[in-house]
Amino acid sequence: MALDLGGGFTLRQARDDDQDALAMICLKTGDAGKDASAREDDPILIGAIYALPYQAIEPLFSFIIEHPDHGACGYVLGAPNTQRFYSVIEETWYKALRTKVADPGPDMRQWRGSDWARRLIHHPRYVFPKSLHAYPAHAHIDLLPAAQGKGLGTTALRFLMAQFATRRIEGMHLGVDPKNTGATRFYERLGFERLVADDLPAGSLYMVTKL
Repeated sequence: MALDLGGGFTLRQARDDDQDALAMICLKTGDAGKDASAREDDPILIGAIYALPYQAIEPLFSFIIEHPDHGACGYVLGAPNTQRFYSVIEETWYKALRTKVADPGPDMRQWRGSDWARRLIHHPRYVFPKSLHAYPAHAHIDLLPAAQGKGLGTTALRFLMAQFATRRIEGMHLGVDPKNTGATRFYERLGFERLVADDLPAGSLYMVTKL
């Protein structure tokens, strides 16, 4: 299945052989939407947390944007049941990854490079409090510069939302870096609203919508 996005861009289901591309896109957008390459000493780990497990665990809801000239230049990844996804990622994905990645310990003053990611792999933060239960699906979307400013993200995210809606999923949420104001405005244009709730982590930003 491939969706023509116009201008040579297509949206298709991500495959097992897209893992390197997914990790690259995640790294190149990993600093509040900007390139995180300079700060990371392991270019794969950020993708191993925020992108690769979606293709492995929820392949039906994992899509990649590509272009004949630019190659893979974006993705939209989702999980229809956040509680189930977190359970599976803990018991399978992280369990295997922890055998390959050492825990740098809790002292942030000693962390270097990708140590924050290594720590997160061993101590992931699963955020799904009661306030989010009315929005059980969640998603991630990232676009490289070649795919930005063309409406591709809007079409891709709406496509994923439609996939959720056809399965009678009532709502979805997105975690947003508070520093990424461009992403916040993008989601607001799609009908997402900021969720204000006492059970959300301090300093976090979650946006929600009904489907």
